[in-house]
Amino acid sequence: MRAADVMTPHVISVSPDSEVREIASLLIEHGISAVPVVDEREHLLGIVSEGDLIRRLGEEEPRSWWLRLFAAGDQAADYVRTHGRLAREIMTPNPVTVEEDEPLHRIAALLERRRIKRVPVLRDGRLVGIVSRSNLLRGFSVAEPSAAPTGGDRAIRDAILEEVDRHTGVMVERLNIIVADGRVQLWGLVDSQEQRLAVQVAAENAAGVRSVENNLGFMPRGMGGY
Repeated sequence: MRAADVMTPHVISVSPDSEVREIASLLIEHGISAVPVVDEREHLLGIVSEGDLIRRLGEEEPRSWWLRLFAAGDQAADYVRTHGRLAREIMTPNPVTVEEDEPLHRIAALLERRRIKRVPVLRDGRLVGIVSRSNLLRGFSVAEPSAAPTGGDRAIRDAILEEVDRHTGVMVERLNIIVADGRVQLWGLVDSQEQRLAVQVAAENAAGVRSVENNLGFMPRGMGGY
């Protein structure tokens, strides 16, 4: 599944000149946590979130003279963000975006890596939707399991090894993965319980896998190989 399959279309948005009070009312009225800021052609300019509004309510603490000296530019920008009255003054500009055909697993990784809760979806540079964490959860809950790759058990084994090698930090040279009729047996040695679980998860997520039997053991301390 891709962004277009789960995104919220017809996104509530505001203009750069929308006032803060208007934005706060929109968030409350529609039960949302952020609104995109777009120009007259629906080009995305930024996002105003609850955090941007709450930041305005924080108590001001005066900085020492030497902090003001080295952070004059930041101080001015912070002042605008906390005292501005219009969307263009308090928004987070140039937000992270995705296209309609972006796969869900990549969007999930993006949200986790950037520590954000939502991402706007663009088509030819124009805003057409937004994908939030809840959209992703709904998408994953109804997604059908992937079909087994062409090539049967051997292809499944190769896919597991590639996933482990690329993403888990486990040395695949220490692993022996046996696949028969989609049933996977994991043998070999790993360095930690976390690695043991990572290999199991990689196997469980591989297309075509029907079951996983985890027989992985742990490397003796002080040994770098068999």
